[in-house]
Amino acid sequence: MIRKCNAMNMARKLDVVIFGASGFTGKYTVLESIKLLANMRWAIAGRSQSKLEEVLKEVGDKAKTDLSRVPIVLADVNNQDSLINMARDCRVVVNCCGPYRLYGEPVVKACLETRTHHVDVSGEPQFLEGMQLKYHEAAKEKGIYMISACGFDSIPADMGTVFLEQQFDGVVNSVESYVVTKTQGRRELGGIHYGTWASAVHAIANQDEVGHIRRKLFAKKLPDVKPKLRERPTLHKSFNGNKWSLPFQGADRSCVARTQRFLYETENKRPLQMRAYISFGGLLEVCAVSFVGAIFWLMVKTSLGRQMLLNYPRLFSLGMVSHEGPSDEAMNNVKFTLYFEGKGWEDKLASPEDVYTNPPNKVIHTKVGGTNPGYGATCVALILCARTILLEAEHMPGEGGYLTPGAAFAKTNLINNLRENGFTFEVLSTSKL
Repeated sequence: MIRKCNAMNMARKLDVVIFGASGFTGKYTVLESIKLLANMRWAIAGRSQSKLEEVLKEVGDKAKTDLSRVPIVLADVNNQDSLINMARDCRVVVNCCGPYRLYGEPVVKACLETRTHHVDVSGEPQFLEGMQLKYHEAAKEKGIYMISACGFDSIPADMGTVFLEQQFDGVVNSVESYVVTKTQGRRELGGIHYGTWASAVHAIANQDEVGHIRRKLFAKKLPDVKPKLRERPTLHKSFNGNKWSLPFQGADRSCVARTQRFLYETENKRPLQMRAYISFGGLLEVCAVSFVGAIFWLMVKTSLGRQMLLNYPRLFSLGMVSHEGPSDEAMNNVKFTLYFEGKGWEDKLASPEDVYTNPPNKVIHTKVGGTNPGYGATCVALILCARTILLEAEHMPGEGGYLTPGAAFAKTNLINNLRENGFTFEVLSTSKL
């Protein structure tokens, strides 16, 4: 089935179509595509011819490259036939049109109907797990890869965990990650684009759906791995630099958990446990973030509150969110690092259901880093994921499916390609406990 699908896929006019190219993330995805898709046939897509022409002019001027010959495809999430026509002409749809809860499913359905691979940068657990529940088996049957969370949520965390396990030489029981961002120079107001804010509003407003989805999606229980990785106190000091830290509210932990479940079910691998946290520069920053977070959580629970958050993002984010988004200079001044601590055993047991009688005796510290996490690194990772499907399908799970990045790309060269394009993956130390 998958050989037949790939043969059909190869005959198409285009390798990649970037859908939602006139949006904030879409524009930066187009910019990164100039380099990363240089030897491929790619196009941009959206609902407005004039806006897409403006994107090619704007991005072309910025990159000092003539993009006038890049094809434009007209497609609208409210017109399913247009989405089907778009997907039918390419091998991979790179979907930049969010919030995905509102606009993602029609694109997924169009890709399924036309046997077209699909990648996106969603960090919305309801969308990620809901689409896996609804379409994983259909994607396997069609022999196509549908991979979400291919941006900052959650390439660094998921592929970072894959990297840690590859370097461990033993069995990893637990992983804790701490994300740290550092801004060089003056911090700019409006550093978060409105689209990111809107996605968070819709995701958290409907988070109660996640439990219902998970009960259906994960009906089969995983083995009871021990010792249990306990959650740290809400406010605590991290192991990396002793920084004040809070639980990270993004999709990282759920994404890693889905990868581990997939590897257990397909390779009989003992699943590791993971907790994700975020570190701050000091208590004042923690207080500011906690204050905005508390207001956000209270307001997002009511229809009126959600409308106010969506209509007045700058006010309720203390200036951090804007419709214009951050400037290029501000984005390129932001560095990110994810620090990982993995604990486990040097020796391996015969089965993932077997239980170790001794506590973990080995620890490894690694890190993943880069620049401009929200948009630059996100767009690089997104395009590299699409490119990996086209170039390395033979190293991916053979049947296709709706997968996490770690499940899809663990045996490919994605990590090396990320390293060649601005990411760092490093082992900091390995020692016995």
